[in-house]
Order: sequence, then C-alpha cells, then structure tokens
Amino acid sequence: MAGPEIPPSLVTDSRTRNESVVAWRDFPWWLVAIFLFLGVMTYLIITDEEVNQAFVFIFPGITTTLYLTLGGFGLALVFGLLAGLGRISQNGLIRNIAITYVEFIRGVPTLVLILTLAFVIVPAVSASIGIDNRDVSIELRAILALAIIYGAFLAEIFRAGIESISKGQMEAARSLGMTARQSMQYIILPQAIRNISPALGNDFIAMLKDSSLASVLAVRELTQRSRLHAGSTFRFPEAYLVIVFLYLAMTITLSLLLRWYERRLRVGER
Repeated sequence: MAGPEIPPSLVTDSRTRNESVVAWRDFPWWLVAIFLFLGVMTYLIITDEEVNQAFVFIFPGITTTLYLTLGGFGLALVFGLLAGLGRISQNGLIRNIAITYVEFIRGVPTLVLILTLAFVIVPAVSASIGIDNRDVSIELRAILALAIIYGAFLAEIFRAGIESISKGQMEAARSLGMTARQSMQYIILPQAIRNISPALGNDFIAMLKDSSLASVLAVRELTQRSRLHAGSTFRFPEAYLVIVFLYLAMTITLSLLLRWYERRLRVGER
C-alpha cells in the first residue's frame, strides 16, 4: 500500500531551506571578524590620540619589514632551488651536503639560528675574506639569516615540485636532444614552479611574520619600533594593538591574493 503523497511544493521548499542553511554556514564569518577588527582599529587610529601617536611612530618600520622580507625571500629562493636540486642530485657528495644543510636548519629553533648566524657565522666569514665585521649592517645580517633559514624549507618544496613531474617529461626532452641541464631548465622547472607557487606564497607570508624576529638584532622594523614606543610611553595596549593591526592587514591581503591566484590556477588546469 502506497504511503501518503508529498506535494512537490513542500519538497521544493524543504530543499531550498536546506540549501540556504548550508550557504549560511559556509559564509566566511572569519573574514568578517577580521575586517571588523581592522575597521575598529582604523577608527581608533583616526579618533584616539594615543593610538594615533603609536601608529605614527610604528608605521615607518613597515619599510624595513618589507625590505627584510623581500630581500630574504629573494635569496631564500636561490638557496632553496640549489639545495632542492642538490637533494635529487645523482652525485652522492652534493646530495649529502644538501641533506645536511636542510636537516641542520630544520633541527634548530629559528631564533637561535638568527642569533648564531648574525653574531657568529657572519663575523667569522667576514674575517676570513678580509672584511671588517662592522661594515656588515645589522639589516644585511637579518636578511642573510632569514634567507639561509627559509632556504632549507624552500628546498623541500622545490624537491617535491620537481619530483611531482612525470619522469616521461625528462625522457621526452632527452630524446629531443636536450642535455639534462636544458631539460631541467626549460621543461621540468617551469612546470614544477607552477605547481609549487601556492606553497611559495605561503612561505612568503610566513617570512613576513618571521621578520619580526629581527627585532632581537635591534633592527628597527615594526616589532622593534612597537617595543621602543611601549617602553618609552608605557602605552602597551596601544603599541601592540597597532602592530597586530599592521601585520594582520598585510597578511590578510596577501592571503586573499594567494587564494585568488590558486583559483585561477585551478581554472587554468580544467
């Protein structure tokens, strides 16, 4: 015996309600919360004298922060690519040197490495090549430290990207008469870099945040300037809320741009 017949209109209304509930839950509330905080801080910077003073003092440090990040990441890409190629090298000596570099860096805390590289390694290398240690600026030491540290992490990203490309690509390139170097340069690396570009973007954002560790070297980036302002005025809430605002504004902007780029990549692969 058949059960009671359900009117089509009720089925349609129920489905519509369920879809609206799912869409409501999928709404990016986290983004609303972040923009609400940024909006409140913008209002305070404009209207509150103490917050405005903190902002005016701290904001110039953004130039140094971006300088450290861009310089460090540019060098880290070079170190990471070389170490990544070394990790897959057929030469045992080169491969072991690359593995030692990666594992050594990954096994020591970042802050300890920055202090060691800035105050131990740089002076030792400067003395060995005849350069006065005082001629090496503290900003350059911070950039070198960040580059060497992040180069080890980027090496694994490059290695994974290269190994994700089918071996048939290399074989096809070699069959066309290309050398191993040409095949890697013109065939494998362009495809690998496209695959790992989102991961590289994430590491760039991570370096932007980790550039704050350069404050232990007294580099006057955002964190150091906020510490100086808080120490001289004893306005700790204003100083540290302003620096949170600045870092969050930069990272959320970069994160949204990275998500847009990832969507473009997925559309291009269809």
